[in-house]
Amino acid sequence: MKTLSYKTVRANGIDFNVATTGEGDRLALCLHGFPESSFSWRHQFSLLERLGFSVWAPDLRGYGGTSKPAGVNSYAYETLEADVAALIEASGAKEVVLIGHDWGALIAWNYAMFGRLPISKLIIMNVPHPAIWEKQLLNVRQLLKSWYIFVFQLPWFPEWMLSRNDYAAIASSFRDMAVDKSRFPEEVLRTYQQSAARPGALTAMVNYYRAAFRDFVRGRKRTTRQITVPTLFLWGEADSVLGIECTDGTEMYVSDLTFRRLPGVSHWVQQEAPETVNEMIEAWLLGQSVPYAPGASADS
Repeated sequence: MKTLSYKTVRANGIDFNVATTGEGDRLALCLHGFPESSFSWRHQFSLLERLGFSVWAPDLRGYGGTSKPAGVNSYAYETLEADVAALIEASGAKEVVLIGHDWGALIAWNYAMFGRLPISKLIIMNVPHPAIWEKQLLNVRQLLKSWYIFVFQLPWFPEWMLSRNDYAAIASSFRDMAVDKSRFPEEVLRTYQQSAARPGALTAMVNYYRAAFRDFVRGRKRTTRQITVPTLFLWGEADSVLGIECTDGTEMYVSDLTFRRLPGVSHWVQQEAPETVNEMIEAWLLGQSVPYAPGASADS
């Protein structure tokens, strides 16, 4: 891999801190989740560059070195989708593969349905399609797993909880949920803790949940549009916050879907099983048969 560099990209009225490598007009735009940063894609940079992409992994709005606008409304779905469009426009790319995990995947799902600039392919990791997620929020089992979403609606308390003891909750969210804890040594955890410790970051990060929940309780539903771009959907089965049932019925909303399950892998799928994930991504992007993960089968 060429030396990974960081640059500031002005898009949608704010400054994005973007980790980048590779060159050309084929863009792989990687969107991280909570409580991550662009660093979460460290295992995918070399692969995507080798496949001929210019790779951009921004710290999302409010995260890391990116601007942190005030107010819950600054983190509404439409604004997050506009961020993606503005980043694509700033890149000058003629072809875009949009890749998302966790919150980044939720943004990517929505962008694939409503984004104003086209993408050519979509890769989703461990977040259900928005229509399925809304249904699962009414499921008692999933509600119990999603307890933190309700805590995040409180003023100031989530920020205090996440920051106490030198941001220990940030580190434990990775270490406690991971199956293969060796993938998250202290230096990796410290990177995420330092990112969350930036002024204004925690409030911005929690505001994603506040904005989405306000839409949900207001009964504000967007019309679901069929996703027609080829989509690769990867799911770590040992996800402790999202049940595998969250993947049921995805094919109803995605016309060209390739789905692969990774047994024994947690929510942090691309960080915990990068070799398997990268093998799947490479095969799919090259138009080859996507392998199954160890322990998985074609009927799983």
